[in-house]
Amino acid sequence: MADLLNLLTDIEGVAVGHCTDLALASGVTAIIFDEPAVTSCSVLGGAPGGRDTALLDPAMTFGVVDGLVLSGGSAFGLDAAGGVQAGLRDIGRGLQVGSARVPLVPQAILFDLINGGNKDWGLHSPYRDMGYAAFRAAGKGVFLLGTVGAGTGATTATVKGGLGSASAVSSQGHRIAAIVAVNALGSATIGEGPHFWAAAFEIGREFGGLGMPTTIDSRLRLKGANVTATTIGAIVTDAALTKAEAHRLSICGHDGLARALLPTHLPLDGDTVFAASTGKHKRDDLQSFMELCHLATIVMARAIARGVYEATVLPIEGAQPAWRDRFPDWS
Repeated sequence: MADLLNLLTDIEGVAVGHCTDLALASGVTAIIFDEPAVTSCSVLGGAPGGRDTALLDPAMTFGVVDGLVLSGGSAFGLDAAGGVQAGLRDIGRGLQVGSARVPLVPQAILFDLINGGNKDWGLHSPYRDMGYAAFRAAGKGVFLLGTVGAGTGATTATVKGGLGSASAVSSQGHRIAAIVAVNALGSATIGEGPHFWAAAFEIGREFGGLGMPTTIDSRLRLKGANVTATTIGAIVTDAALTKAEAHRLSICGHDGLARALLPTHLPLDGDTVFAASTGKHKRDDLQSFMELCHLATIVMARAIARGVYEATVLPIEGAQPAWRDRFPDWS
């Protein structure tokens, strides 16, 4: 992986852009495909929020999208996809229907409305403009992790959540990567200590290199009994997939949630994972696909831990401490 950035942009033809508002304590992340990508998703949380996710069911007609959006703002944040859609339409992207052109931009949102930020935005939410700003900011190469974009206002049961990403290469040379905004009811860390549930999958010191603790405290930890949450993300590969295969890959991405967060998929989580294929490299055997499913689990788990590890505390009185604040000697 020496030539990789360990980010979603390791996938050729994929750009990522953030819009971050620290006063609002929320943000938007846009994932833009150079060419329409075969995409599906799965929703396993009990309190989801999304736009055009039904379109991605393998039984539905259209199988490719122009981009994806991850956003804070709960239901208000669904405006963000309109901003990304506007940007794509402006550059001539989208499904041609007669004389109309319609960019397809599915979205998932997370709940960050009571994290201390100023949500008094007046009549219209700012998320459409934030979506457009995230689209305009989208680029190849390095992008920031932690308290940025959709991870800006994210929290967990124990420390500040954030935006994470990780990548890998299969034995056949196919690239696969995850991006995720970690806003879980549960915890990415074990007990009251600094260790991550995803430690078994860590490469190098991408989230501290702490390994596992000598004892495991698996007692239930929640950030609130009546607070909705949601961890939202995407798995993207350059291997050619059908829509049904993308759907299966998204389910395996959820396995990464289950290995990096405890608990997950709760009644008040809205956990949603997209999966997309740019189709840059051919793949036609079941064995190579099963390896991608395996890697989808691992890159998602690693991305979750990285999002929490890289997060910084919001500049708001009473904001949840970040991992780096609680465990400075381990940073």
